Amino acid sequence: MKYFPKLIGSRIYLSPMCIDDAPIYVKWLNNKLVSENVGLDGKTITLESEVKWIRKNQNKYYFAIVLKENNELVGNIGFNNVDLIHRSAALNIIIGEEEKRGQGYGKEAIKLLLEYGFNNLNLNNVMLKVYSFNRGAIKMYESLGFKKFGTRHNSYYFKGKFYDEIQMEILKEEYTELEPFIYI
Repeated sequence: MKYFPKLIGSRIYLSPMCIDDAPIYVKWLNNKLVSENVGLDGKTITLESEVKWIRKNQNKYYFAIVLKENNELVGNIGFNNVDLIHRSAALNIIIGEEEKRGQGYGKEAIKLLLEYGFNNLNLNNVMLKVYSFNRGAIKMYESLGFKKFGTRHNSYYFKGKFYDEIQMEILKEEYTELEPFIYI
């Protein structure tokens, strides 16, 4: 079996990342739309660099996002800058294929990861960054309870314009005040 359900939701589960998926991640990260949204549009990701990154991070807090119905890989999600003493981390997510975006998989994956972060890792603060042109992502993050706490103005230049980098965060107490997540 390639994937091992660690965190299980209604339509997806989060599994430890598999080194065999490196070519898929390289394809996604070199896709113009994906790379622009995550700030990697100026970089070329090679298979070798991605294999090295997966090996370095696969025993940390990164997961493959997999559909329950057919075990299809649709993205990855994880925490970086995890500080277990100060109980904080930063969240990163990618939904790779365009037709899988806007289907709620990212939102469900974030809920699973936040549950894990707040209840298993005992985090208190989870932050993320998003670019101001990515209005759909901002709306989704806000629907999960994330709040804007900072703006780095005109810090991302792309397609002939400057955009803001928006920092958002959610605290454990704010997350637990939201409607509970129901697992199926």
